[in-house]
Formats: sequence, C-alpha cells, structure tokens
Amino acid sequence: MLPILFQFGPVTIYSFGAFMALAALTAAWVVHAELKRNGYNPELASTMVFAAAIGGLVGARILFIAEDWSNFLRSPWDYIFTGAGFTWYGGFLGGLVAASWVVRKNHIPWLKAVDIAAPALAIAYGIGRLGCHLAGDGDWGTVTSVPWGVAYTKAIIGWVDPSTGIPYPPGVRVHPTPIYEFLQSALIFGILWALRKKAHVPGTLFWLYLTLSGLARLVVEFWRLNPTVALGLSEAQWFGLAMIIVGLWQLLRTGRVKTLAAT
Repeated sequence: MLPILFQFGPVTIYSFGAFMALAALTAAWVVHAELKRNGYNPELASTMVFAAAIGGLVGARILFIAEDWSNFLRSPWDYIFTGAGFTWYGGFLGGLVAASWVVRKNHIPWLKAVDIAAPALAIAYGIGRLGCHLAGDGDWGTVTSVPWGVAYTKAIIGWVDPSTGIPYPPGVRVHPTPIYEFLQSALIFGILWALRKKAHVPGTLFWLYLTLSGLARLVVEFWRLNPTVALGLSEAQWFGLAMIIVGLWQLLRTGRVKTLAAT
C-alpha cells in the first residue's frame, strides 16, 4: 500500500490520482494506435478519451444520486460536490455516450469505434484498480487466510470494514480484489489485443468485451463486500449480468461467435 507517492513541499501526489492519469494516458495510446491502424485520424484519441472521462464523471455522479434519491432530495448539494460516489458502471455509460458523440461528429462508424476502444477500456480499468489497491479506497474483499491476503492498514478511508464502518482487529487480512480485477483486465486486454487484427464483423470486439468484463465482475464480486440487492447478488453483479446478456446476444445474433471460433 502506498496512498501517497511523492510530496514536494505543499504538493502531494496521490497514488489513486496518479494511476487514474496513467489509465487515461494508456487508453489514449491504445486508441491512438488503433485509429491509425484502421485509417482514421489518430489525433482524435485524446479527444475521445477526454470526452469519455468527462462523460464518465457525470454518469458516475448521476448513478450515485439515483441510487440514493431520497437522501439526495434532503441534501442535494452534499451529493453534487462530494468526492465520493464514483461508480464504474455509471462512469462507463456516461463515458460511452460522450465518446459516441465525438466519433459520430467525426464520421467514424460507431461499431468500428467501439471495437477500437474495447482493448483500451479493458487495460484502463485494470490500471485504475491498481490505483485503488495502492490507495486502499475500500474496494477490497472479505476476510481471508490465503497467503496473498492484504491488510490495508494505510487505507485512505481507514482500515475498517466498509460494510459496517467497524475497524478491523490486528492481524486481519482480506482478499486484495483490486489485484484480482487488474489480472482479469489484463487477461481481457490480451484476448482483445490478440483478436483485433483478425477478420471480424464490426462490433465483435466490443460485444466480446462486454461479455468478458461482465463475467469478470460477476465472479470477483463473490469476494467483495458490496451488499446484495436481489437474489443474493450485488448491484455490480446485476450490471455484470446485463453486460453478459447484451454482449452474448449481439455475438450470437449475427454469428460473431462462429467468426471468433474460426479465428
């Protein structure tokens, strides 16, 4: 754990912010390379990533407010200006909408654009989770005795059980689920990167990304501390299931699964 990377007088560089920036830069590099390879203006990469970042912040905040609507109505300013509440799925949807506006404005076919973005989404998410791990922002898992268990004693939110707010006793270790998610994301990126030059119907890589990332989140949530909302599954797992259903449906609907198998 390393919540603070460097301090230069009054300037503090936090690991979480640094890795978010690294995730954005990596995504921009991947998109730049893929735009160039596919014959589009590679300079659009920074615009796409910037739009996705802004749209992601807005989308994440909207979902955060929607999840706790009654409390938001009682104290709206606290919800609008707080630094908490940035959920991945709200950010994903908001970022997708914003980036889609950019590609439409620049006359790039949407399915081609999301194929270009799919590997970038995978690796950026994984790098971001490394930032969560170093900062200890509460994304860790359940208590465990596995040898690779971690005690987030310097966590930015405090070394407490996020579901109860009660401090953990000395010696407690938990599943480092941000590391699990980084490894999952690296694997998904590797699969998408290996397939990107293969002949496929436009949209195939993106629908495959939805399927694999939804499955990854569905699985890792069994080790996380998020509360269940229905049928023993957390909200993130329901979003993951929705992504799997949409992704598989699109892959099967146009025979993309057969295309992938053939490659």
